[in-house]
Amino acid sequence: MPRARKGALVQCDPSIRALILQIDSGTHDIIWEELDETHLLVDPAKVSYIKEKLNWFLSKNIYNPSEEEENP
Repeated sequence: MPRARKGALVQCDPSIRALILQIDSGTHDIIWEELDETHLLVDPAKVSYIKEKLNWFLSKNIYNPSEEEENP
């Protein structure tokens, strides 16, 4: 018999989707279903964790010209 569960639908671009897949690669308990290139069904209890990890990943990739001047 099919089992229903409540999930959160995440809509994102493919690059963010790749980051979410990377976040989930360690535990495999965040993403329930990959619907298509821009939609994921995830555990609603993990949405804040996903946001936190995405912010961390994205903050590592921000270009800051002042840091470049300090570190020649």
